[in-house]
Amino acid sequence: MAKRTAAPTKTTDGPAKRQPCPCGSGKRYKACHGAQGGAPVDVHVPRPFEGLTGEPELVALREFVPSATLELPEIGGRKVVLGTVLPAAAAAFVRNDDVALVGMQTQTRSGDLSRDLAKAIDWVSKAKPGDSLATVGQATEADTTRLQDLIPADFPVRPQVHEDFAWWLPEDTDPQGELAASIERANEAIMPTERIGELTGAYWVAAGEKAHLRWVRNEGEDELLAAMARLHARGELTLGEDSRFAGSFRAHGLLVPVWDLDPEPHSREWEQPATELGARLTEALADIESNPLTPAERRALQGLRGRQITLR
Repeated sequence: MAKRTAAPTKTTDGPAKRQPCPCGSGKRYKACHGAQGGAPVDVHVPRPFEGLTGEPELVALREFVPSATLELPEIGGRKVVLGTVLPAAAAAFVRNDDVALVGMQTQTRSGDLSRDLAKAIDWVSKAKPGDSLATVGQATEADTTRLQDLIPADFPVRPQVHEDFAWWLPEDTDPQGELAASIERANEAIMPTERIGELTGAYWVAAGEKAHLRWVRNEGEDELLAAMARLHARGELTLGEDSRFAGSFRAHGLLVPVWDLDPEPHSREWEQPATELGARLTEALADIESNPLTPAERRALQGLRGRQITLR
């Protein structure tokens, strides 16, 4: 005799409890919005800063720039500054001079970093000097505001890179006690990092015996890899004899190519080679649309797809 299967349990006003939740979370309805009193909403957004012209810079601040700040438009009558890392990896705090700081590199279980930043900005715009927010917590249905709603799409994202974390405090303030120790520990962990000229998302990083160019690109991954393959097949995916393409990694929906560099030259000396490489990439991207890859370029493409790296 065939085993009888119980009919899905219906709620009074929703779908069957064992069906997927309509919110798109991937959970069953009974474990999500069908739970008693509802449930937090957390839908993964793979490209949280999409639509902002400063997307590559925001990804860089989130992923690998150690100490940098970005002043946002005034919100709620208060100066708001995005920072890479805040004391104790806090989500936000208000300095004693009433400047509001919001952290990019925070511990979070959320699936939407843009929404988390908006929540932290909303909190810090209303907080008092000295107040600190450890985490933004889980999102709910009421949390619909995102960073894209708070700043214009064409807002010029030009972070200021710092050598240390003195910006945690107002100017001419001497840190004391645990805060002084925290700043010292944070300073010791910094890898020297500098922007490469005015190239969007391009950073020179000194990592021990090597230096790197890490370049966050906002093109589609397939198109970018095809253009890079075209250059690689020609021996042009380089910044000169003292450089080598190392591979790439993905971060928040964007591809980040990485080049190993001779650590001796100053970061400024790589500006011209990087600019020329960027121009070659732009030309190759335009050419890919009308001229398919050659067999040699397709082989180069396969090699590039296999060269994924992990940041240390």
